[in-house]
Amino acid sequence: MNVAVNGAAGAMGRRVVSLVSQASQCRLVCALERAGHPALGQDAGVLVGAGALGIRLGVDLCGAPDVLIDFSAPESTMERARQCAAAGVAFVTGTTGLTEAELAELRDDVATRVPLLAAPNMSIGVNLLFRLAAEVARALGDGYDIEIVEAHHRRKKDAPSGTAAELARRICAALERDPAVVLRHGREGLCGPRTPEEIGIHAVRGGDIVGDHTVIFAAEGERVELVHKASSRDVFARGAVRAAVFLAGREPGVYSMQDVLA
Repeated sequence: MNVAVNGAAGAMGRRVVSLVSQASQCRLVCALERAGHPALGQDAGVLVGAGALGIRLGVDLCGAPDVLIDFSAPESTMERARQCAAAGVAFVTGTTGLTEAELAELRDDVATRVPLLAAPNMSIGVNLLFRLAAEVARALGDGYDIEIVEAHHRRKKDAPSGTAAELARRICAALERDPAVVLRHGREGLCGPRTPEEIGIHAVRGGDIVGDHTVIFAAEGERVELVHKASSRDVFARGAVRAAVFLAGREPGVYSMQDVLA
């Protein structure tokens, strides 16, 4: 399977390049970065410490890839998604911070032409957490206060994390609550006591935290917590490569990590 990587010089992109270069079922054929990036022209393998691969970082889609794995920024993600749709290349993205309009374009345009998988978190453990959070919410019902706390490194640009937002979405769906009404992003000042229906989301930024997510279900006399902590970016990169292998050769449409795990 021929693989292209967008955002190949970024923290996540480097790990994807490294893992693709080691995977027996994959072959790196294209490594992409934005125009003007200082790493352009460098050998992608040398850049990630995997040895020379003969693939230099460029700005143009090349190498006839079967699938492109993207960890970049929303503007770059959308540009590459459109290019993949035009070229018939399956598209996997873990970029967060996409707007509703951008997500709609991926779903309603790109996915009608190529197979597409967009996930806020590619970790196998986190995708199990998504499932468990909804199941626990349904089991406990309305008698528990729900709070979501996420922590990431100081360089993360969006908040809350895409993972926290997806946890909130799944919990709201399980409890039949409207996210636009019940979500509370942090609290400050005399905001009054929490309402029974609200779901708090809190973002922590600092140091080199890879990614921590905690869902708290608190009632009088007891508390249930679901916790996932990532200690290495490799968990996301491995999930992305697994998703790419799953997606290659599929019919156009929207796929999810739950499909990959099925």
